[in-house]
Amino acid sequence: MRERRIGTALAAVGAALTAAGTALYVLPGRGFPVLVTGLAVLTTGLVMAAAGRHS
Repeated sequence: MRERRIGTALAAVGAALTAAGTALYVLPGRGFPVLVTGLAVLTTGLVMAAAGRHS
């Protein structure tokens, strides 16, 4: 797979994880680890997509 496609897929998964982590953080539950993981995956995906766009 190309770097941009992998980055797009990671960004999509990261956005979903971030949304789920936010919901779990607001509701009673253990949402903080999911939120942090989602933000990390989202950021990595966005950086990879941007790097793939310039190469």
